[in-house]
Formats: sequence, C-alpha cells, structure tokens
Amino acid sequence: MKTIFDPMIRAKLIERIEQISEKNSAVWGKMNIHQMLKHNTYWNGWVLGTDPHTYRQEWLGKIFGKMALKSMIKNEKPFDKNIPTSAQFKVKDTSCDLEFEKAKWILLVKEYERFHNPNFVHDFFGKMSKEQIGILAYKHSDHHLRQFGA
Repeated sequence: MKTIFDPMIRAKLIERIEQISEKNSAVWGKMNIHQMLKHNTYWNGWVLGTDPHTYRQEWLGKIFGKMALKSMIKNEKPFDKNIPTSAQFKVKDTSCDLEFEKAKWILLVKEYERFHNPNFVHDFFGKMSKEQIGILAYKHSDHHLRQFGA
C-alpha cells in the first residue's frame, strides 16, 4: 500500500505538486486550482497538527466511520471522484498565491517524515493508526493531484 510515510512516495507527490500551474483546471469537482491548494495545505496541517486544532469525531462518523475508513484504504484503488468533504475543509477563497501554497504543501508533505500527532482524531473516521493515516494522507493528496491532472 502506498503511504505518505514512504520517502519515495513523498518525493513523487512533491514532483507532482511542483508541476501544478495556473494552466491546470479541474477534471471533476467544484474547486479551482487555488481552492484545491489551500484545501490541501489546511488539511495536511490538520493531520500533522501544525496549527492548533480541535479534534472531534462527528456523531455520524461514530456510527459509520470505521467501516468507511476500512473500505477507503483496503486496497490501492484511488478515491472516487466527487467524494464529499467536511465544511471545515471547504475553501471559499477563489484565489491565492499559487507558488506560496505549493511551497507550503510541499513543506507539509516533507513534515510527514517526522509525523507525531497523538491527538489526531479524524472528524469522520475517528482515531486512526499511523498506518491508516499514512495511507489516507497519500490517497487524499493523490486524489486532488489527479483532480487537476498532475
């Protein structure tokens, strides 16, 4: 299984992020390139715990979260197109400094080398093992890079 904790996988993700430019447009979904970048910098910062976050599982996640997580990370199959995201990760800003957000995302990807966030609780999936986090973080990044043809 591909995991963001594998140095080779991180290097490949970084190469793909570096390829992103204003020319990339969404193959699916409602986000533009700027929203996608900001979404990913916020999401990865949330997982890594780089900013103060409140970690709490939603009530619906307490019922279905573990089953959904198991289904999403059981094999190499990429995430489906147009999967929903929590409100806290929806980016309303439609513009940003593209190069700044790319550089920020790359730094966050590199930060997984030193991952340590024992307080992390996914808002839907709940408490996760480091292995589960690694697979999910890879698949999340891959999903959005594929969304924009990178």
